[in-house]
Amino acid sequence: MLRVTLVFSFLFTVAAMTGWTQTTTKDSTTPVADALRANLERQSKNMVEAAEEMPADKFNYSPTPAQMTFAHLVTHISGSNNFLCSSISGQSQPAESKLSESAGKDKLVQAMRESFGYCSSALAKVDDSKLSEQVKFFGARDVTRARAMMALAADWADHYGAEAIYLRLNGLLPPTAKRSK
Repeated sequence: MLRVTLVFSFLFTVAAMTGWTQTTTKDSTTPVADALRANLERQSKNMVEAAEEMPADKFNYSPTPAQMTFAHLVTHISGSNNFLCSSISGQSQPAESKLSESAGKDKLVQAMRESFGYCSSALAKVDDSKLSEQVKFFGARDVTRARAMMALAADWADHYGAEAIYLRLNGLLPPTAKRSK
């Protein structure tokens, strides 16, 4: 029970930091999975809108030589979504087309949109009954399903933050900033 409480607290904190305000019902038997799905709904909208906001000619933009380009960030988000949602749900990853960073904005944004669609369907039936089960994680490690769920929520916050910074460095407002005006 302590693990469930800690996981839920973390997901709620990430959700609150990213502006998500919905809560699961007090009668829910799967508050952790419900929180992750609610976070998915909000973050997928924000992250796809952020990618759509960046002009096509800025997809090769990188704030410094050591940082990834915006196009690489978009492909990274897609791949991370597919891997973590597959791992959490136990479903096979979708067959990924090997898109390069030079594939163009439309194809890269579509791949991101599809990765969030995959996450939505893959996470639809996930519940809290197997939070302590081991699942595949980055670096060929095994972690608990709860840890993978927390990592996915943290990834969305981190990746949206990166998109927002790239947009602002190019004189553009991220979606959440536009909605607050």
